[in-house]
Amino acid sequence: MCHPIDFQVQVADESHIGYIPDILEAIFEASQVKTNSIVMRDPDYLAQKMREGKAVIALTADESPRFAGFCYIECWEDARYVANSGLIVKPEFRGQGLASRIKQQIFQVCRTKFPHASIFSITKSQAVLKMNTQLGFKVVPYSELTADEHFWAGCSTCPHYPELLANNRQRCQCIGLLYRP
Repeated sequence: MCHPIDFQVQVADESHIGYIPDILEAIFEASQVKTNSIVMRDPDYLAQKMREGKAVIALTADESPRFAGFCYIECWEDARYVANSGLIVKPEFRGQGLASRIKQQIFQVCRTKFPHASIFSITKSQAVLKMNTQLGFKVVPYSELTADEHFWAGCSTCPHYPELLANNRQRCQCIGLLYRP
C-alpha cells in the first residue's frame, strides 16, 4: 500500500544551497519537454535567491529530506514588478498538490516582501494558469508586464525565443498573468 508523502514547504535560505544540483537537474529535465517553457538558470543565481529569502523549496519530510520542488522571485523596475519564476516539482512528487503549496508560499513571500508590487508570471502550463487565477492573477497582454530588457533576455534559453522576438515581444507561447495589489 502506498502512503502519501509529507512535504516541508519553506522559504529557502543558505542551508538549502546544497540542493541546487537537484534543482538544476529537475529544471533541465523539464526544459527538454516541448510543452514546457522553463529556462535554465545559473547555480550562483539560485544561491543568491536563497540567500535573499526570495525562493521557496519543498523537501520530503523524512529523516533524509529529498528535493521535491522549487520556485523563486525576481524583481523588475525597482520592485514595481515581481515575477514568480521557475516553478518546478520533480515528476515523482506530482499529483499531490505540491505545486499549489509552493505557489501559495511564493505568493505570500511576494506579498510580504513587496506589498505594493504587481506580481506577474508567464507560463505555458495550464496547471500554473489555474493556480495563478485562483490566487487572483488575471490573463493580460505582454504589454502590461514589465518592459525591463533583462527580464525578456531571460527568455533567451527558451526554444520559443525566436517567436517572441519575431512578434516584438507582444506574444509568444506563454500566457501573461498579472496580480495587482
